[in-house]
Amino acid sequence: MNQCVATDSRLYFEEDMDEPEIIPVCSGWAAVYSHRSPSKQTCNEDVAAVIPYRDAAAVLIVADGLGGNAVGEKAARIAAEAIESAVVQAIESDVLLRTSILNGIESANAAVRKLGNGGATTLAVVEVNGEMIRPYHVGDSGILITGGLGKIKLQTLAHSPVGYGVEAGLIDDAQALHHEDRHIVSNVIGNDDMRIDIGPARKMNPRDTVLLASDGVFDNFYTSEIVELIRKGRLAVASKNLLSTLQARMAGTAVGHPSKPDDATFIILRRR
Repeated sequence: MNQCVATDSRLYFEEDMDEPEIIPVCSGWAAVYSHRSPSKQTCNEDVAAVIPYRDAAAVLIVADGLGGNAVGEKAARIAAEAIESAVVQAIESDVLLRTSILNGIESANAAVRKLGNGGATTLAVVEVNGEMIRPYHVGDSGILITGGLGKIKLQTLAHSPVGYGVEAGLIDDAQALHHEDRHIVSNVIGNDDMRIDIGPARKMNPRDTVLLASDGVFDNFYTSEIVELIRKGRLAVASKNLLSTLQARMAGTAVGHPSKPDDATFIILRRR
């Protein structure tokens, strides 16, 4: 049986990390990074989490808080902690991991709504169960799976007018990156009508790479660029290459490329 080496949850709140942290996750390794926008002094409203479940499973989370200042960060923190609490309860009561994730998301939505302060958060979650993975998401924090040769095996649909426009073929990837409504999100944790997109369970092949990221990452790259950066080389090298390119984009030093300073968080997962 595959074993998770890490036994304690790792939750990343208000982080300003200098480089990605590499940690063991079940049958693989994950690179985790989170940093506030270089254009602001207030806290990082993004949150990341890695939560183990029994011996051979884990839950990966990226949440992007909305609402400004500490309001968004609090909503994102509530979402991560609600899922962690549901996973811990599932271990104690022998509930399926899939059920615990859904319970956690629904609990987070109720808790954020109860705040009544205008805060909300997007959410990207990947269930890792041995060699099998399953995506869940709310909003425009995204999940991307690529093979070793660059084939995109899964890309979640951003819950936004622009995301729906791309899916319908009305606008292309380049137009989407520069669209004036890129910042509008249609579905969030903290909304009465919140809905959860659940993808199919799929086997993670040895050369596959999984990326969870906030829009601070996706808004600074064409999808093809992300694929090329994350699929090649050792995980530590690939994650640093993604980070250095992201920093250049946000600084505006990469002429002719997208540039949108924002809080940015990513988790890159590879099998051993």
